[in-house]
Amino acid sequence: MQKIDPFSAIADANRRYLLEELLRGPQTVNELAKGLPISRPAVSQHLKALLDSGLVEVKNEGTRRYYSISHDGFNRLNIWLDQFWAEPA
Repeated sequence: MQKIDPFSAIADANRRYLLEELLRGPQTVNELAKGLPISRPAVSQHLKALLDSGLVEVKNEGTRRYYSISHDGFNRLNIWLDQFWAEPA
């Protein structure tokens, strides 16, 4: 698995949309694709980039794959960003 920089992953508007939708709860590719003007395979490619960046995780349930927000991934991103809000030494 190739790691993708989280900032590169969220630079795309479609990926940001997917993340906002996943805030509502775990969803399948088909559920996520309903709100986008791109193909289901394109949605899968965007989800793969989010998976490879650590911002999304996937869980298999039977024949379905449910995507959800990775709180660990966002916590790491938040910790990195927080250093810029700290008071200078």
